Amino acid sequence: MSVAQPPINEQAVPSHLNTFLAIDFGLKRTGIAVGNRMMRTAQAVGSVHAEGDARFAQIALRLKVWQPDAIVIGVPYHPDGVAHENTARAKKFGRQLHGRFALPVFEVDERYTTTEALASGAKDADAQSACIILEQFLRSLL
Repeated sequence: MSVAQPPINEQAVPSHLNTFLAIDFGLKRTGIAVGNRMMRTAQAVGSVHAEGDARFAQIALRLKVWQPDAIVIGVPYHPDGVAHENTARAKKFGRQLHGRFALPVFEVDERYTTTEALASGAKDADAQSACIILEQFLRSLL
């Protein structure tokens, strides 16, 4: 079950940003997906099973391969919309990505994406969650 996302203001996502790498941040596994604005589609491309600097090195490899214009990161909230410990961690990770790779980073509410990925029978729930996050983001663009 996807949570409806409010439309993202077109000014917030400039039209020259076309290719996106999405991240479903986790403490042990980080799912990755790529997609583009024109087709408004995304595909899961795997997970990073690393922490700390090793995680950033693995993400750097994916950035080199996919060459996105921007990054989309899922930010978790409780079902009632209240932030929790992992909310702050994901936001911090987004700031770190922006600082390390000098790409715009957009946040998406990722409530229920893992549940949706598991319900669809995903073999890699983290990568599929990143795909769902990116699809929500792309649908929200005006």
